[in-house]
Formats: sequence, C-alpha cells, structure tokens
Amino acid sequence: MTDTPIIAQKGPFPVEVEEGKTYFWCACGRSQKQPFCDGSHKDTGFSPVKYTAEASKKVFFCGCKQSAKKPLCDGSHNKL
Repeated sequence: MTDTPIIAQKGPFPVEVEEGKTYFWCACGRSQKQPFCDGSHKDTGFSPVKYTAEASKKVFFCGCKQSAKKPLCDGSHNKL
C-alpha cells in the first residue's frame, strides 16, 4: 500500500465535460485511462474522486495528482 500518487503527467488533462455527467478522476496515477479511473488503485489506499459537471465546458483535470483542488488542476505541477 502506498500513500504517494504516481505523477501521470506534469500538466493538466483538458477534457470537454458534459453538464450533469459524472466522472471519476484517478487519484493514484496508475490508471491507463488518464485522467480517469480504471480500477488500478486496488490495494493502494487511494479512491477515485467523483466529479459531476455543472456545465458543458472544457475543464482541466489534475495530471500530477498534487492539486489542492482535486480533481481539477491548481497549478501544483509548476512546483514539481
């Protein structure tokens, strides 16, 4: 079991989301379907973060897994 997420990429994942649709952001960094969960967190102690889109628009999901505004990017990758 690990408590340090894997950095999927040092930058956000821009994604066009649909209003009312729910997404599950990968918090562990192991998913092959970044930035979304594929179940790879099993046995890590991590759980995906649920995100429900309030509007249809482009959002920036955190790629480095260090954001204080999970699941969205807050620029934390600039400090890595």
